[in-house]
Amino acid sequence: MTATPSTTVANFRDLGGTRIAGGRTVRPGLVLRSGQLDRLDLAADPAVAALGLRTVIDFRTDAERGDHPDVAPPGARMLVADVLADKVNSGRMPAAAQLKDLLADPAVAERHLGGGKAQALFAETYRSFVSSASGQRSYRTLLTELADEESGPLLFHCTAGKDRTGWGATVVLSLLGADDETLMTEYLSVNPAVRAAFAPMIEGFTAAGGDPEIALALIGVVPEYLAAALDEVAVRYGSMEKYVREGLGVPDPTITTLRTRLTT
Repeated sequence: MTATPSTTVANFRDLGGTRIAGGRTVRPGLVLRSGQLDRLDLAADPAVAALGLRTVIDFRTDAERGDHPDVAPPGARMLVADVLADKVNSGRMPAAAQLKDLLADPAVAERHLGGGKAQALFAETYRSFVSSASGQRSYRTLLTELADEESGPLLFHCTAGKDRTGWGATVVLSLLGADDETLMTEYLSVNPAVRAAFAPMIEGFTAAGGDPEIALALIGVVPEYLAAALDEVAVRYGSMEKYVREGLGVPDPTITTLRTRLTT
């Protein structure tokens, strides 16, 4: 699990090298995660260009994609898997999909997110990753594509590459046999890159009188967010395996193929 030295894509990471059960590791260069690709420039980014990406899965909402459309790597299939579609369609835009808007006005942020509300909203959103139909469709797409030999190397991303993408990485690594400590380490490892990418926004927010705790709750990830999604899995399905099989509807042969393809 290493940060790839991308110069034009925020929070670009290869899950390859992650240690999993039985002394195995995740194969490098096959499953990658990042923030949005709106500034991707392969001519200036040889590390990403060398990967030869074949598939990109975009977890963002329609509004996010419209504001910052991805730059497609040459020859790559661009798949939309809107994790938050159900929440957006219900009229409840999640904080994970509107970070920049929320940090633009400290007074609005305090009213809607102060006093622990931000953390509660994120925990609720993480639970929806597991329970909503749009979340289930999106993560089924991720696993199904990863099991397809023609789809790799595959990159999946959202806006910052920390929440929807973080849950995707957790599901993949858990299915491959990573233990709880490894899952949490990978999940939290994005914090330095995300905070660096959003540093000007955070500084502007706090300079205008915004609460630093609100900014960090929005920009970073904390163990409690991931714990909410894992608890939702435990309550609804009892295990990650059952969540993948019954919740996501991924059949056993696909799971077996995915494990064979992605581990060494």
